[in-house]
Amino acid sequence: MKIRSITYFCSPGWPLNEKILRLAGNFLQEARAVFTEVGYDVQTTRLATTPFPQILPKVTDVPVLARTLGLLLPELGVDYAALGPALPAMPESYTRIPEAIAASENVFFSAVMAERQHGLDLTAIRRCAEIIVRLALVESNGFANLRFAALANVSPGAPFFPAAYHAGGEPAFALAMEAADAAVDAFENAATVEQGRQALVAALEEHTRRLCKAADFLKYKYMLKFGGIDWSLAPFPSERQSLGAAFERMGVPAVGLQGSLAAAAILTEAIERADFPRAGFSGLMLPVLEDAVLARRAAEGTLSIKDLLLYSAVCGTGLDTVPLPGDVTAEQVAALLLDLSALALRLNKPLTARLMPIPGKKAGEATNFDFAFFANSRVMALHAEGVGLALSGDETVALQARPA
Repeated sequence: MKIRSITYFCSPGWPLNEKILRLAGNFLQEARAVFTEVGYDVQTTRLATTPFPQILPKVTDVPVLARTLGLLLPELGVDYAALGPALPAMPESYTRIPEAIAASENVFFSAVMAERQHGLDLTAIRRCAEIIVRLALVESNGFANLRFAALANVSPGAPFFPAAYHAGGEPAFALAMEAADAAVDAFENAATVEQGRQALVAALEEHTRRLCKAADFLKYKYMLKFGGIDWSLAPFPSERQSLGAAFERMGVPAVGLQGSLAAAAILTEAIERADFPRAGFSGLMLPVLEDAVLARRAAEGTLSIKDLLLYSAVCGTGLDTVPLPGDVTAEQVAALLLDLSALALRLNKPLTARLMPIPGKKAGEATNFDFAFFANSRVMALHAEGVGLALSGDETVALQARPA
């Protein structure tokens, strides 16, 4: 088990307030040392800001903001930053994201496509799809889409990137965990579902006690709000740290076959049973390219995009690191984002989409990423066409959550 990220939330202003940023850097460097001392490998430290349209007087300056902050991060001792989402109230904020991502190597972005208080924004959904298609061309392997997510019903304070952003006000920090191995260990030798579930809950609560003790020390020393822990059981591309492996240890013959939905629901419900200060998604994270077993099942054709969308109804973060054909159209992507957004609002849960069209690749062809956090797979088929008639309009559709 590792800490994927210690994420610091703040409002840096524009021009950037270096005093605020240096305080963030100092905190994150000490936080890394504190959590390392109590036995946790800290993979990254990250900075998440208020949404960039609220920082800048002119959103046309966002590439300059991204480049300036990106160059400053190494000096601060911070690995990555997220400049928050484009907002429907500022349509131009969407169009500037591809240029801003191209202007940096360590700055992430997101964009709102659906919000509980407003509904499904059909125009924003199309804009998010256009960003994804444009970003696919920024780098030869489509890798730039790793730094963008489309958001549906996602609140501020989530420590996982690219979804992280700050609500404003006083700074805060939160933890994003890499803990898929806890689920694998819990069900490795469990004779029953209940035995495995109890083992997982016990493991999460034991780690929570250790993590919160260290977090409390930092909170009081720096007079910062501790936003909590996101126990989304993020995987790493090895079998021992794979949520797909946890499904199969539970008894699913292969992820994507029937029984997978039940496994997703059981694991997510175990997280919900655990007692910990919640941040972000705190559900099940199923990123295809970051999970060795998911990548393998997708390559075999056992696991499909429709399966992942179905599992999103009972688990965590939505569609993550999904490799798509390079010739996918914005209209096809928008249809998929529309379904994801509807799920998020009807079920009143946060969901994101981080989709990765790969230039020159067709469905079924092998991916060839050279990245330590990715397991290679095959490009997944997207069975979608652009929507038409009323669904292709410019309205924002109110969509109430289903009654409890």
